[in-house]
Amino acid sequence: MILSRYERMVAKRYLLPGKGEGFIFLVASISLVAVMLGVAALIIVMSVMNGFRAELFDKIVGLNGHAIVQGYGGRLSDWRDILKETRDTPGVTEASPLIEQPLLTTYDGRVEAILLRGMEMDEIIGKGGLSEKVIAGDINLLKRNKGLSGVAEVPEGEDLDENGELITPPGFDAQAPPGFAEDEAQYVAIGSGLATNLGVSPGQRITIVNPAGRTTPFGTVPREISYQVAAVFEIGIYDYDKAFVVMPMADAQLLLLLGDDIGMIEVTTDDPDNVNEILAPLLPKIDNRGLIVDWKNLNASLFEALAVERVAMFVVLSIMVVIAVFNILSSLIMLVRAKTRDIAILRTMGATRKSLLRIFITVGLLIGAAGTVAGLILGAIFLFFRQSVVVGIQWLTGIELWDPKIRFLTELPSRTDPMEVLAIVLLSLLFSFLATLYPAFKAASTDPVQVLRYE
Repeated sequence: MILSRYERMVAKRYLLPGKGEGFIFLVASISLVAVMLGVAALIIVMSVMNGFRAELFDKIVGLNGHAIVQGYGGRLSDWRDILKETRDTPGVTEASPLIEQPLLTTYDGRVEAILLRGMEMDEIIGKGGLSEKVIAGDINLLKRNKGLSGVAEVPEGEDLDENGELITPPGFDAQAPPGFAEDEAQYVAIGSGLATNLGVSPGQRITIVNPAGRTTPFGTVPREISYQVAAVFEIGIYDYDKAFVVMPMADAQLLLLLGDDIGMIEVTTDDPDNVNEILAPLLPKIDNRGLIVDWKNLNASLFEALAVERVAMFVVLSIMVVIAVFNILSSLIMLVRAKTRDIAILRTMGATRKSLLRIFITVGLLIGAAGTVAGLILGAIFLFFRQSVVVGIQWLTGIELWDPKIRFLTELPSRTDPMEVLAIVLLSLLFSFLATLYPAFKAASTDPVQVLRYE
């Protein structure tokens, strides 16, 4: 919409307050602020919701893989053939054996429920593994466990003493748990929440209890093995940090009396959204031995709740923007009523209806556009300093706004989608444009004869 020189001059004049028009200018300013707050709220909330989903996806799916091939009864026999078939499936980028079992652990009279994870050492200390999330201790000590093989791996870069034994780091001991030889010290890594609940730190020993122990003439005797805490890690999801205990897969097989069996195969693909289509050729090959469960089914309730909440928040906050542009409508109506005589004079001087339409639509759109730009800036500033804002509000109110026990994540996430921001900007401008139509048509339909009859 291109304005002529005089149309630009009139629009500029109507945007600035004249004598006795302070109230109209105040309402227009309130309109601008209301649009700004509505746009900023939309951008902030949608970015935080996107951040929630992205962080949960990265941490939950990044830790658990995009799908699992799970054996019936929690045990997968002949898993090496299935593992090879899985790795050979087009679209699969990674597949690894995994044992996952809920158990109990004790320390100094405290008892906590845990989720034991037996993983291959490459998965534990490799790129993207737990080694990047360690906050205390040395996760490489897990290489010293002998497991089923009875042979410990010498961690790269570590020295041996004169007897050919691994040198134990300060704060740790090489004493073996009961039932093991003197040189068979066992190590595990635990989550930060579990370490806090138990009150343990690297170098201290915890006892893991497997209720399904060995059967004796007197009944089932729980299997208890003492492990030394080698490292404490923090994934960032409270439910995982308070429960996970990680050890090499061979040690998990020994603890759970699985022999050579495993619990499942963890699968990562190059397209998480189409994981079912990618793994479809694998289904006939594992028939009667197990089933495939993807990340959508494993975490269905969580991600569905996030999707519903995201849509609901967008609708509610869009209504805020609608309410804000009603202020533009009211300010323009007041402006038209205040300028009725001026509009009539413009008509007598040759101004067309289209010119008046363009003038008042421009005035309303400029208010909406200024509010939208200010909302973009405010939203960007808030998102950049979001964690500082949360901490500041907590300090002022004394109320913990961000409890990781409830919200899964340890800090407020954010991920801004440029297409969503564009949609919010267009939505705001559309509402602002619609709000200008009635007062603009009202101004254009002014009859100069009726207005100036008694002047």
